[in-house]
Amino acid sequence: MREIQTLPFMDVDDLRVGVFVHLDLGWMSHPFPKSCFRISAPEQITTLRGLGLKRVRWSPQDSDPDVGGSPLLKGVVPGRVNPPEPAPSPVSPLSATPAIPDARATLLAQLAAQKEGLQACERQYAQSTSACRKLTELSTRDPLGAAEQARALSDELIAQMVDKEELCIRLLTEAAGDKASAHAVNVTLLSLLLGRALGWEAADMSEMGIGALLHDIGKLDVPERLRHTESHLSPTEQRAFEDHVSYGVARARKMGLSSTATLVVAQHHEMGDGTGFPVHMTNERVNMAARVVALVNRYDNLCNPHVISRAVTPHEAVAQIYAQQQHKFDAVILATFIKMMGVYPAGSIVQLNDGRFAMVVGVNSARPLRPRLQVHDTQVPRHEALTLDLADHPQLSIRRSCKPLSLPSDAMVYLSPRQRVAYFFEPVRSQTDETSIA
Repeated sequence: MREIQTLPFMDVDDLRVGVFVHLDLGWMSHPFPKSCFRISAPEQITTLRGLGLKRVRWSPQDSDPDVGGSPLLKGVVPGRVNPPEPAPSPVSPLSATPAIPDARATLLAQLAAQKEGLQACERQYAQSTSACRKLTELSTRDPLGAAEQARALSDELIAQMVDKEELCIRLLTEAAGDKASAHAVNVTLLSLLLGRALGWEAADMSEMGIGALLHDIGKLDVPERLRHTESHLSPTEQRAFEDHVSYGVARARKMGLSSTATLVVAQHHEMGDGTGFPVHMTNERVNMAARVVALVNRYDNLCNPHVISRAVTPHEAVAQIYAQQQHKFDAVILATFIKMMGVYPAGSIVQLNDGRFAMVVGVNSARPLRPRLQVHDTQVPRHEALTLDLADHPQLSIRRSCKPLSLPSDAMVYLSPRQRVAYFFEPVRSQTDETSIA
């Protein structure tokens, strides 16, 4: 690639869509994701003018083919470097020029809001897993008290989502929450979000949430080494594992759970084609809430198996369920789940159409095909990287999913793919809102 310093200059007033520009500014001095890019919208030209720049370097070879023939670019020949012109004076982030500090301040505010939003989600997730652990411990000595706490936690989660038009499903760090209760909370959160997407009433969601929190409560009565089917179990041990369902139903009755919540505990391993357990029911006999929890339970077990080396990425989990197991789940529920999570759920590793690697860190449930990304960018330190929302960058798209181990070493370190996947949710904020709360 041609050295940036040898590229010709173009007056900012002559810019047009299709010109590939290179900015001689530090990344904190402008609001664009990269310092070199092809202009795709008139608004970007307006932003460049607002930075106080008089001219910018541009690459004729990387610009759209018809740009060179534009009367605005008379005298500029694509493929040939014009005589070098002196570079503009470096612009310090602390320059007295008003526009540059404004851009820097905006970026700092967005970084602060981004960090604050993630921390808020992780606090709420930690509170939820802590509450789940406590009610599980309470279930043996005070079953009715545990049931009350399960209802309170389910209703609290529902209250945070019912009145919001759009929600973003956020990927959390691996340090978030209590690992012992992570599976129960993961299943509960996604089941409630799926119930919301299906248009359920809050009361129906509440009973499903209680059942989801307690769906594995029967494992307390199974030897610890038999609590996970990923181990190599003998037929006798497999039956002992499956007994956790009947043990769970017995505990649900002691807790005085509703019929819906109890059926979730009883049927969360039943499959639509009759291959599940313990009764081998088909979909028409399985409670609707249990169908939701069965699907989400399968998804989380694929992403977060007991043996970490067997984990698949969220994208692989969705693809596997759809391609190989869709006959095991309710068709409407599965379609709604995929629409809600997106083809590339949070936690997926992807490559963009411009070649960069990224990790999906958030999915807007209303626009799942345009997720939020953490993009590997060698020009931006990892701790200072702004989340890139594909909804704001129509020229970018996801080319393909990637396995984490296939990433270049620098991208692997930068993106730090999660071994354990955990989610929480937050209302979707506009860029203006994010700036104002920082």
